Amino acid sequence: MRANNAEYQAVEDAAMKFVKSVAEANSSYAKELFVDEAVLFGYLDGRLEHGSIEQFYRNVDTVGAGNDFNARIDIVSIEETVAVVRVLEENWGGRIDFTDYLLLLKMDGEWRCVAKAYNQNSNTVQK
Repeated sequence: MRANNAEYQAVEDAAMKFVKSVAEANSSYAKELFVDEAVLFGYLDGRLEHGSIEQFYRNVDTVGAGNDFNARIDIVSIEETVAVVRVLEENWGGRIDFTDYLLLLKMDGEWRCVAKAYNQNSNTVQK
């Protein structure tokens, strides 16, 4: 059964915490979204990052997004208790483009992120 528009808005609002953290270089918003046990997987400048979401928080807090940063949220799918969100990021840190996939779970009536997987566009990789 398709979720109603209010549920789509709730998922988008949750994902905006992720975007706001990245845009403002302040992980506090993302910490409201991610559960403590959340994991991340992806390659940053050719090096595999995997494990605790704490790595994402450190990256966000130490690299400013830059004036040209922009992002787009696409809701890929919503089921009763699970949602998949794609976030397109451009010019993070002034040079990196990412595609992030966030896996959200509805817990106690609130959408929370349990996993983040991402791709860095190959033309933005520096080694």
